[in-house]
Amino acid sequence: MTEQVMELVQTLGGAGQNEDVLRMLCANACRALDRRLKDGLTAEDCQGAFPLAAAWLAMDWLRCGQGLEGITALSAGDISVRREGGGDSGTLSQRAF
Repeated sequence: MTEQVMELVQTLGGAGQNEDVLRMLCANACRALDRRLKDGLTAEDCQGAFPLAAAWLAMDWLRCGQGLEGITALSAGDISVRREGGGDSGTLSQRAF
């Protein structure tokens, strides 16, 4: 499952990341979701929802680790960055759970 999650992360915007770090994040995201499954359910029972949720978790952890959390706008001319704390629909981690 970790390989499938890695492919999703790379497709959704995580390409170019250190593969070892990405593999660790994806494996941990899978473990975090595994612990939340109801008794008797497996990741495979969830079909495409499980790897997508795990990919969101891994991408969120990757993004937070790069200091991009809360950035809502970035301009190149006269360089400006806007970071806001609220008003969005939650982090990818919150949406994954």
